[in-house]
Amino acid sequence: MALRELMGTAASEGLAIGRAVVMREEAAPQAMAYIEAGAEEAELLRFDRAVAAAAQELEALRSRMEAEEREQEAEIFEAHLMLLEDEELIGQAQSSIREQRFSADSAMSDAADKVAELLASLDDAYLRERAADIRDVSRRVIRLLRAGQGPDGVLAFVGNDEGLERSEKSVLIAHDLTPSDTAQLDTASIAGFITAIGGRTSHSAIIARSVGIPAVVGTGKAIDEVKDGQLVIVDGGTGIVLVEPTESELAHYRELQRRQAARQERLKPFHGLPSVSADGHRVELVANIGSVQDAQQALKQGAEGIGLFRTEFLFMGRPDLPKEDEQFAAYRSVAETFGKDAPIVIRTMDIGGDKELPSLQLDREENPFLGYRAIRISLDRPELFKTQLRAILKASAYGNLKVMFPMIATLEEWRKAKGLLEACKQELTTEGVPYNERIEAGIMIEIPAAALLADRFAREADFFSIGTNDLVQYTMAADRMNSKLGYLSDPLHPAVLRLIEMVIRAAHRENKWAGMCGEMAGQPMALPILLGMGLDEFSMSAAAVLPARALIAELDRGKLIDLADKVLELEDAAAVREYVKQHVPALNEVLD
Repeated sequence: MALRELMGTAASEGLAIGRAVVMREEAAPQAMAYIEAGAEEAELLRFDRAVAAAAQELEALRSRMEAEEREQEAEIFEAHLMLLEDEELIGQAQSSIREQRFSADSAMSDAADKVAELLASLDDAYLRERAADIRDVSRRVIRLLRAGQGPDGVLAFVGNDEGLERSEKSVLIAHDLTPSDTAQLDTASIAGFITAIGGRTSHSAIIARSVGIPAVVGTGKAIDEVKDGQLVIVDGGTGIVLVEPTESELAHYRELQRRQAARQERLKPFHGLPSVSADGHRVELVANIGSVQDAQQALKQGAEGIGLFRTEFLFMGRPDLPKEDEQFAAYRSVAETFGKDAPIVIRTMDIGGDKELPSLQLDREENPFLGYRAIRISLDRPELFKTQLRAILKASAYGNLKVMFPMIATLEEWRKAKGLLEACKQELTTEGVPYNERIEAGIMIEIPAAALLADRFAREADFFSIGTNDLVQYTMAADRMNSKLGYLSDPLHPAVLRLIEMVIRAAHRENKWAGMCGEMAGQPMALPILLGMGLDEFSMSAAAVLPARALIAELDRGKLIDLADKVLELEDAAAVREYVKQHVPALNEVLD
């Protein structure tokens, strides 16, 4: 039976329809080759020249990305340049040439395989997906060592297959795409792509989102059954791929494409506007980010600032810990991206749970989500924590930065964290280093204990930001990584909504502001409820900002106060959804 449907990870939203172009596998790796005794220095020189040439290529790519204002891709190739100086990769290859008399290309291949396999074996998804970067850099060096044999990148595989109608856009089919491949895709001829491996945080997926190419990754071995020239539909929002769709399926997706394009046109006027409800109630729509390049993308997509800077991504994917100056530079860059007045909420390192950091050498835990993580690590390792706090304070001289502590469960934890922040202020004052003495300090409400004590926390903290991703799993006792428990991982369950309402009310009683930085903040179904509850700040993925602003502009906040009260009395999330659908007509088009 012919393949009809694939299911993978939704990596880059949008719909693509086109003829499949299968990226041919590269030639099988050559067998390990050796050099004669006494030839080591000459082989090392050949290797070093290839590495230098690879650096020149990457620098050219980086410069081109910057010239095209594709900052996100430029940052990725900057990281590739750093890999060419990495002791674990380049140093290991040099040692293999010197000590084992491997040929240069064999040494490079062997070193890359070892480092990539180590990363691929880790539990952390972000680190696993950095293996693709290692292989990308290795492939570039090996190509240069082999005197340029074979073309560089995916472009050579697109458009060379006989029998395909070249006036049509293509859907690229590949086992994997390297960041170099993805950055060089011609959007005029490539409608979208599908890969067998990869995840949403792979650099290829990040680049696809930045240039607006619909993509589905991680479809597995079934992708091998897709043939050149077959008509393919890629739904980058759901992870669904249809092969040789029926006429009715094709018509349905073409209509969806038309609607999406029309929606995007309607959203353009909302860029740069304040976020105001139909009856004049003002809120802030800001973005969740993990890097400086994410901040640049968020600004382009209309965010008013940053509601969550996940600083742990500065610590991950590297053998060491970032120094104070490196962190300061990142925080300052984000502040300067948005300007002096835009709010920038920086969450201190949230390692643990599903995010590992090998450089900390943490013990393996049976239940890491309930274990030694986030603020618990920071308070236990105050020198590590103070390095980050000092960097944040120094950057606060360049913008409206705020500091937020994750996983706070008790008042004692909050007071210890605030005490260390005050100690860092004193140090900087003594050193004569400028910082914002009135920097706001708040907590992330993601543990039910903190939500239940919100009235006490509100007397001391400057703000709250509700982290619904963890709040839901802790409230419902359901691991959000367990697909079998998806029915419990619903932020619209009345039990979760009651905690959220309690937190917002407690903040407002003390004249403090309350925000939300979990995925819920950008969900159209949740927006009317949260607006009715009085949430002040909504932090979401950058792509969700303009749709949220357009929806809020149609909502009358005064009328939603009663709706927010009513849903708290319902029995389950399904009842909440049905009630909101019936009472908020503006949702009809968004949810269609």
